[in-house]
Amino acid sequence: MLRITVHLRDEWLLIPCTDPSLHVCWLGSEAISRYTTSYPKREIQADSTFRIRRCVDGGLLSLEDPIKDVLQDNDFIELVIQGDQWMPKQMDLIKSKSVHMSTCLFSMLKWISLDGNSLTTGDLLGLGKGHFKIQLTTEAEKKVNEGRVLIESFIKKNQVVYGVNTGFGNFAQTRIPNDQLKELQDNVIRSHSAGVGAPLSPERTRMLLALRINVLAKGFSGVSMETLNAIVAAFNASCLSWVPEQGTVGASGDLAPLAHLVLGLMGEGVMWSPQSGWADARAVLEGHGLTPLILKPKEGLALINGTQMITALGVEAVERAQAIARQADIIAALTIQTLKGTPKAFDPDIHAVRPQQGQVEVAWRLRSVLHSDVFHSEISVKGGERVQDAYTLRCCPQVHGVANDTIAFVKKILTTELNSATDNPLVFAERGITISGGNFHGEYPAKALDFLAIGVHELANISERRIERLCNPSLSELPAFLVKNGGLNSGFMIAHCTAAALVSENKVLCHPSSVDSLSTSAGTEDHVSMGGWAARKALRVVQHVEQVLAIELLAACQALEFHRPLKTTPPLEKVYGLVRSVVRPWDRDRAMSPDIEAVHKLIQQEKVGVWCAFVKRISGCKLNFTKSELFPINSTLKYDSHSFTVDNKSFTCFGINVTCSYKKLYEANLKKNSKKI
Repeated sequence: MLRITVHLRDEWLLIPCTDPSLHVCWLGSEAISRYTTSYPKREIQADSTFRIRRCVDGGLLSLEDPIKDVLQDNDFIELVIQGDQWMPKQMDLIKSKSVHMSTCLFSMLKWISLDGNSLTTGDLLGLGKGHFKIQLTTEAEKKVNEGRVLIESFIKKNQVVYGVNTGFGNFAQTRIPNDQLKELQDNVIRSHSAGVGAPLSPERTRMLLALRINVLAKGFSGVSMETLNAIVAAFNASCLSWVPEQGTVGASGDLAPLAHLVLGLMGEGVMWSPQSGWADARAVLEGHGLTPLILKPKEGLALINGTQMITALGVEAVERAQAIARQADIIAALTIQTLKGTPKAFDPDIHAVRPQQGQVEVAWRLRSVLHSDVFHSEISVKGGERVQDAYTLRCCPQVHGVANDTIAFVKKILTTELNSATDNPLVFAERGITISGGNFHGEYPAKALDFLAIGVHELANISERRIERLCNPSLSELPAFLVKNGGLNSGFMIAHCTAAALVSENKVLCHPSSVDSLSTSAGTEDHVSMGGWAARKALRVVQHVEQVLAIELLAACQALEFHRPLKTTPPLEKVYGLVRSVVRPWDRDRAMSPDIEAVHKLIQQEKVGVWCAFVKRISGCKLNFTKSELFPINSTLKYDSHSFTVDNKSFTCFGINVTCSYKKLYEANLKKNSKKI
């Protein structure tokens, strides 16, 4: 649940929002309704026109934006009613110290250097979140200049080059006179700005713009440094065009969304910035001291021909998928514990004889937090162990493992795509030629993202079955639906239905988008990837997986209540404590949606996995580790504001003190992973 404080007239109103998917318009209407109820003599007309902007930076919000996309918990906003006698008459909320505020807003950001070759998925996600400003490397500027010199030489020689002095697509054979070359580039942006649907969020638009800059920085597109620098300046000021999410078929590239991206930079249509909100694009640019783009020959086509929409959204999907996959293992471990499952199925020898990487790593993680001679569980000690468990418990390494491997495979493809020239024609300055090819075709990221949806969905599929086992008393030996006084209370009955509904939706969304193709452009572009939809539905699948696992985590923590006063292992107790910091136990029925949302937020913030210690490698008596793992002997490290100190007999991990024999703990790992130092 979000709590938004609204300044209306001379009052501050706290508006709780239990459904953040509601639009900003609802927030305004709700504030007006509460105000008129409290102050009936200060009437506000029911059909009044109002605008809303953030108090912190004056950013104007679109009334059609989902609240979750533009506001956070405890944000303050101002509601201005047009023509209201209680309000200032000035309704121009755009020109409000935007240049000064922009400078203050971005003065503390770090710089990231783009060269077209070394951008990572994590970097792009950070750029989308506004953590970095962009600068280009000297080598990138050199290559861009060389490419542009070649294009200018072709124009002087009246040499025919596709997209420079010819029409586009089916009009490729139409020669365009030199005095109309600028008009040609302007026209391709305007005509191709034909997308529909809701706009991308500011974060996703930043990713799209940053990725386009990185690809242009490779120097194979023929744009000028003047144009590229102007685009970089717009990014650094967070001036973001209105980019509808629908309209790309994924070849030739993402034409419609990228055309909308450029249209705003040309000062046409609408644009968003933190200071202006959605407003006239030219006004936004000028308010930040920027000049609209003036396109040179080839630049219009160069700016829109590429797979950046598919790839940018895909990067968000794969990064979120990787985060949820790590946390899914911990959530599954807690369920296994509350169902009194046995960790025997995670024995290293089982997985050594089928050494699939993801499977081995998941088994490792499960062993690390379940009952062992390192971490003791009172529940396991008292409850005894079964000979074997149901597949949803026993086969977690195999099912979760292949999801992890799929994510790694997709991430590798997308990382290559981030740093690839996907324009057409491509400009090879060293050879003095341009060549028409098919690098704009989105089949690679489209197929990969279809795979991602299928792979990560399985985490929700198996999670929903574990929720069923938790809720079903014949399978769990716990109260039905994890609640006291069943019948009077329904407990997790419908939460499980929600999980089932999300999993069922995912099964439809996992149908591959890239198996479809429709011929376009009068048969010239006769095979397309449909990668835009592959990316968008992958994001929806990941969102649903997060929500299903949030429900499982809630259910597992509630199941743990019925084992009290017995305790599970220290790492899993930490996970329980984390959940209880935002959601209290269920003693009787209450609205569950806010609880699911609160735990979903923990998962999105990657807080669940942070409590767990995982061993990766051992080299003699020295330990080598990566993120979220145990830490080297005789060292102090910081991780997410936690400090860890380790000596040769004991270590401290998230406040959990453990003393053990390294040989006994890691003898199975030493067999395969020992190295001489």
